[in-house]
Amino acid sequence: MTASLIITNAAILTMDPARPTAEAIAVSGNRIMRLGSHAEVMAEKGAATRVVDAGGGTVMPGFVEGHMHLFAGAAELSHLQLFGTRGFDELNARAQAYIRQNPGDDLIIGEQADYVIIGEHEPLSRHHLDRIVKDRPILVFSPDHHTAWANTVALERAGILQGRKLGPGNEIVMGPDGLAQGELREGEAIDPVRFLSKKGMRDRLGLVTGGEPDPYPSKAEFEADLETMRVGLRHAAAHGITFVQNMDGNLYTLELLEELHRRHELTARVKVPFHFKNFMDISMLEKASKMADRYVGDMLSSGFVKLFMDGVADSATAVMIDDYASRPGWKGEPLFEPARFAAIATEADRRGLQIAVHAIGDGAVRIVLDGYEAALKANGRRDSRHRVEHVEVIHPDDISRFSGLGVIASMQPPHPPGNHGLPLEPYLSNIGEARWQWAFAWKALREAGARLVFGTDWPVSDIDPLWSLQSAMTRGRWNDQMPDNRQSLHQAVHSYTADGAYAGFMEGRTGMLKEGMLADICVLPVDLAKTDASTFKGIRPRMTVCDGRVVFEG
Repeated sequence: MTASLIITNAAILTMDPARPTAEAIAVSGNRIMRLGSHAEVMAEKGAATRVVDAGGGTVMPGFVEGHMHLFAGAAELSHLQLFGTRGFDELNARAQAYIRQNPGDDLIIGEQADYVIIGEHEPLSRHHLDRIVKDRPILVFSPDHHTAWANTVALERAGILQGRKLGPGNEIVMGPDGLAQGELREGEAIDPVRFLSKKGMRDRLGLVTGGEPDPYPSKAEFEADLETMRVGLRHAAAHGITFVQNMDGNLYTLELLEELHRRHELTARVKVPFHFKNFMDISMLEKASKMADRYVGDMLSSGFVKLFMDGVADSATAVMIDDYASRPGWKGEPLFEPARFAAIATEADRRGLQIAVHAIGDGAVRIVLDGYEAALKANGRRDSRHRVEHVEVIHPDDISRFSGLGVIASMQPPHPPGNHGLPLEPYLSNIGEARWQWAFAWKALREAGARLVFGTDWPVSDIDPLWSLQSAMTRGRWNDQMPDNRQSLHQAVHSYTADGAYAGFMEGRTGMLKEGMLADICVLPVDLAKTDASTFKGIRPRMTVCDGRVVFEG
């Protein structure tokens, strides 16, 4: 048998401790056939073998994106993009340009508006948005997607201008005039405006409702949704991503991906959860089990449950152990009471399901760890690989519990304030200086033996894993007392490859470049080890290979 693909003249980072580097790699079918010197690997060349000269660039395992929202991210690429916008004039100019290009009466949706987009001391409100557009609804999301702002006509049409009673952790911020100020915190507050879109909530069904489309999409709608999914997959492939761990999902999401797989158009491995919402009965875990049983392949799988425990620190909806520094008397409200979460975790664990929970504040992280500990005591220890997503603030007493319980810390290098173009406020003032050293505590978690998995939370942050590596390797400190959380190149890449594969129960098959393993490969135009990490942003792969197939060439 000869090689179908050979990549040579490369600085290969294998992530295999038994053989960390090589010069060339050969692929046969969907497997890695040979690693070694140019001469050793070229011995596998046949008449039909494609040979690629890497020009001394890094060749590494394909990126494992540990936390992203594939369908929603793809859908948002066509929205009003506001990343980096500062001040009303720039906001207005960008919005007006978008409106001219997208006329009509449908809901205008903006993305990536910083909490301080108008200014640190002037929050965005409906009045600002009314000055931009009065007769057409507009909804502008913060980067974390946990807060949005709407204009007056959007609030009126959604029936929330006078406010509405909401569940824990959700808020329609009211003004002194007794009317909604325009700021909407968390899904129950935001969704009524989102429903004004002619597409409704189909773009976000797996994320927002946890349910299925009702009625089921027509053939034309299904094909349109397939195209949205293709857009997301192409975007991922163009950034070297070969394994997506999606953090929202339902059966419809899996059916879309299954159809693309049937058409030979699935260009990344995708793992999709059942999204368990706090209004659901525990019996809904039976659906998660059915999804897990139905989807078990190397390219498309389920097998885990995603939950949200809290919101975010910027809007003070994350759950803290002690009061917010900026809001005495307020700790945030969990979306699941601790005892109820422990019962859900125990039942999901009993069913053999992996669990992944969004937990930002140290209080939320503790509730999740307590729930996992309750599951372990009830069901016994197993290879569960339960996860905590984000772990933005952690109490020092809980750091060692990750390794003790075998829990994965799924974290995002783009998220620390001051990184990745994010402002420092209101995050730092909200959590307070006493908690800064325990925020995004990569170093402390690693030293305590926790396994860190990296991702971007796209579309919350830019999908670019090279920019994410840059942020991991160059992160600054907020004061002199903070530990240096900068990661080495090997640590950052390992968290984006081998550790991600482990989190997806795919170690031994992907996440490393090793003979016999699945051929998931990213070819870069530069040698990362010889490149200043502060310049990683914008480096694009020359080639992405997934399951032995070239899925992107730049």
